[in-house]
Amino acid sequence: MARIHARRRGIASSTRPYRTQPPEWMTHDKNFLVKKIEELRRQGQSTAMIGTILRDQYGIPNVKEVFGVKISAIVEELDLKPKYPEDLVNLVRRAANLRRHLEDNKKDLHGKRGLQLIESKIRRMVKYYKKKGVFPIDWKYDPKTAGLLL
Repeated sequence: MARIHARRRGIASSTRPYRTQPPEWMTHDKNFLVKKIEELRRQGQSTAMIGTILRDQYGIPNVKEVFGVKISAIVEELDLKPKYPEDLVNLVRRAANLRRHLEDNKKDLHGKRGLQLIESKIRRMVKYYKKKGVFPIDWKYDPKTAGLLL
């Protein structure tokens, strides 16, 4: 399958080992994990960062192997879901940083192209979230006020 903007194929990536059950060396129970996920989310950590912390500090390789659902589903059950989806917030943050860079470096043509690609991804993602009902139909991405979303 081709990449979004490059029209080239690429399959190089690392793969996780196939596993359906938690590893036998894991000592933490499900209640401890739920409490720790709730505590980290209340501190303002994103779901990706929660997974990294659980992996590095507590030796939990994959939360989905333990619960059968992802961290985002657990956070949603605990009613700690963020206002905006995490992937969209990350893209908006990247676009805001690049826009700030382009204010100082007006001749950076590669940066301008990168900003166009990032904002097209944002618009595509907004269209998806409108279709899924996460955003209202009249919600619109505005690059000038996008930094205020964060």
